[in-house]
Amino acid sequence: MSALDGLDERQREAASVLRGPVAVLAGAGTGKTRVITHRIAHGVETGAYTPSRVMAVTFTAKAAGELRGRLRALSVQGVAARTFHAAALSQLGFFWPQLAGVPAPAIVDNKVRLLAQAADMLRLRPDTATLRDLASAIEWRKVSMLSIEEAAQRGRSVGRFDENQVAELSRAYETLKDDRHQLDFEDVLLACAGMLEAEPRVAAAVHEQYRHFTVDEFQDVSPLQHRLLELWVGDRGDLCVVGDASQTIYSFAGADQHYLLDFERRHVDATVVRLETNYRSAAGVLGVANALMKGRPGALELVPAAAPASADPPAISVPDPVVVAFDDDAEEARGVASAIAARIADGVPPEEIAVLYRAHSQSGALLQALAAAGVAATVLGGKRFFDLPEVRQAVQALRAAAVAPQQHSFLGAVRDVLRGLGYTDDPPEAGGALRDAWEARRAVLRLAEDAPTGTTMRGFADDLFARAKDQHEPVLRTVTLSTLHAAKGLEWPHVYLVGCSEGLLPISYATGFDAIDEERRLAYVGVTRAARALTMTWSRDADRAGRRPSRFLAEIGRGSLREIPPSAMIGARRG
Repeated sequence: MSALDGLDERQREAASVLRGPVAVLAGAGTGKTRVITHRIAHGVETGAYTPSRVMAVTFTAKAAGELRGRLRALSVQGVAARTFHAAALSQLGFFWPQLAGVPAPAIVDNKVRLLAQAADMLRLRPDTATLRDLASAIEWRKVSMLSIEEAAQRGRSVGRFDENQVAELSRAYETLKDDRHQLDFEDVLLACAGMLEAEPRVAAAVHEQYRHFTVDEFQDVSPLQHRLLELWVGDRGDLCVVGDASQTIYSFAGADQHYLLDFERRHVDATVVRLETNYRSAAGVLGVANALMKGRPGALELVPAAAPASADPPAISVPDPVVVAFDDDAEEARGVASAIAARIADGVPPEEIAVLYRAHSQSGALLQALAAAGVAATVLGGKRFFDLPEVRQAVQALRAAAVAPQQHSFLGAVRDVLRGLGYTDDPPEAGGALRDAWEARRAVLRLAEDAPTGTTMRGFADDLFARAKDQHEPVLRTVTLSTLHAAKGLEWPHVYLVGCSEGLLPISYATGFDAIDEERRLAYVGVTRAARALTMTWSRDADRAGRRPSRFLAEIGRGSLREIPPSAMIGARRG
């Protein structure tokens, strides 16, 4: 078999170009990770790539773990799949002792705490929220490659601190950090870039080690990351970038979509491939997404993948995307919860349903309404699964049980261990910590139920450790609640996008063309998480000043969104 087998025409084109600058403009659900991994595998199987000389750069450790897992499945070992920070930290750790004769500086473990100490030195008393915003301002300045003075000239204040006070705090923070011989997260990239620029032998060593680069989510690179990438690549052209300008949602953190939009101009010999066949979403969902982004820079026209003519069973009909208006936020939460409870009663697994929103503050009413409807829910963005106390406890207990004589089968032994930790066959009521702990232990048991025949307790415990390392987390059988930012890269068959009103989406503090455009891209990310059914809701909030529907609903238009009353929500779930 070839690594190109199973790819569609455009995917195969992207995976076949192994040399020279390549830009893969990959819309939501078009198989970009598949293209990245199959392209690398194709390069290895043809002899064009040596795995150890390939670096695949991602933005999260989880995405890097997924890339490594997919490459292993394609029998490719030895590729460096890392985040920008992990790659830079590795190079600093290796070269710093050679250059300075001492180990590389330690990494600041808590930027907010260090900032608080710097503020004390200046006799300033910012609260915790302001300290977090100051930390974000420092991060933005560094990834934007601005000096403290240049950032002050931009006139960015933080809370009650004007730009001059922010600059003063920044200098105190840097002094304190230098005195302690520490680097923060952004310094890692700055120091690595500075080392490559100042030390030709270091640059030569890195260029010798890595020849072929692939960068995922290229629309999210910051000026600092882009500069570091340029230094890694050098004067060679073996660079493949993959991204979608319509999914640029981190501009506030320094992301600059123009590196993707201008790639062809910067690299006149670049091959550009557009992936627009969507394998995730129904045609109606794609109609909403396309209407929302029509005419925007870099927008791709998503088309649904054609179902095989001999599909058996025949394709299941899907409902049209709908929009529902409620009188107030509480009614919106209750209406969504009732519709979700009805879907689950119809046989839809709860883990196939997500409720997405713009701000964390919107989750409280939704959690309360779902609990009242008897629906268990998990808020995305909390602790990672393998960091949950009940999961860590279970893994340790399973590992300890592996050395004891087994009285039961493997599955029975796992069940006994979990029961000893408090697991019961019947779940507690939804909406509390007991139910959250139960769902976590139940997920561990499901992993055991799905384990291959012949799995031992020790092998199962080792597999859990490997999963934790790669952040390969199981799916909890609960409804997911998530901000739009946290939902990026995920998908669910049924999505409720709530709070589609002015002041929430777009958020009230988004002013100016660029800020509104970012909010539009956030809405696009939310819409394209839906595979089969999409419901968008908004509240008039009649008890206050009243709200208007989001301008994005008007941009989408009734040609793509069908408006229905709240009373029809449960009926609209069918199909």
